[in-house]
Amino acid sequence: MRWLDHRDPVQDPLRGAIIALGNFDGFHQGHQAVAGEAIRWAHEEGRPSIIATFDPHPVRFFKPDVPPFRLTTLEQRHELYLAAGATAMLVFHFDKELSSTSAEDFITQILIERFGAHGVVTGGDFTFGQGARGNVGLLREFGAEQGLTSRVVKVVEGAGPEGKSVVSSSRVREALREGDPQLAASLLTRPFAIRGIVEHGDKNGRKLGYPTANLSIENYLRPKYGVYAVTGRILSTGEELKGAANIGIRPQFEPPKELLEPYFFDFSGDLYGQEIEVAFHHFLRGEAKFDSLDDLMAQMEKDCDRARKLLSALEK
Repeated sequence: MRWLDHRDPVQDPLRGAIIALGNFDGFHQGHQAVAGEAIRWAHEEGRPSIIATFDPHPVRFFKPDVPPFRLTTLEQRHELYLAAGATAMLVFHFDKELSSTSAEDFITQILIERFGAHGVVTGGDFTFGQGARGNVGLLREFGAEQGLTSRVVKVVEGAGPEGKSVVSSSRVREALREGDPQLAASLLTRPFAIRGIVEHGDKNGRKLGYPTANLSIENYLRPKYGVYAVTGRILSTGEELKGAANIGIRPQFEPPKELLEPYFFDFSGDLYGQEIEVAFHHFLRGEAKFDSLDDLMAQMEKDCDRARKLLSALEK
């Protein structure tokens, strides 16, 4: 699957494509509906399909000090878009030049001239161009005048504790911050997962009999700190693992250090330097500081027993 940069001209075989326009960070049910419509339309007309995304996120560009909120990396999005059936992923590198591009120029100079787009598909709330002046109305009217066709996909609703509501990245983030990875997974259609390179740590887990694979959380959204039942995947081999993980600042140890620390059951291999992905399935408890290491070890044993049972139930 191709990985395109909006600053470069598109190759001839990809001109005339149908482009799904949006940020599509979490690629939740709503995003999938927009992308799915673009892919179906493209197939009907024998055209390539392209799913777009923005990196950095426009919010990060305008408010660089906001806490991390990303739900996926570009690499994860690339894999998700490929699995959805798209021909290519288009990355809009959001910078000063792009942010100052008028909505009309975005349509004519970028979508039509640079990419030769035949059509675009968006959600109803999609905005673009300087000052976010562009919207679906401008795409429909001004775009049509320039020869660009467009379609708008209705909002997708998903079930939640208070009934049905619009599926959005904000809802996914809220669920994760509240320690509800199951609700997040239902909105995403898959568990939220953090991917990273396993680092050398303080070896505290190994000393306690629970060797962990330490991962930096980097730009990912911080789910509620605590212990989770997780699964892991070694990207180089595809091997699937089950375990329990702590995410947070490790209050039992000094100095505080923010990490994701999964302990994988029945695994004794060397993961240092390997890229792994850790998926969050169940929240077990919040982070806590114990009176002694013996108390911590006793709780870790309980956490692992509970995680095993919950993850075994997933298979059934």
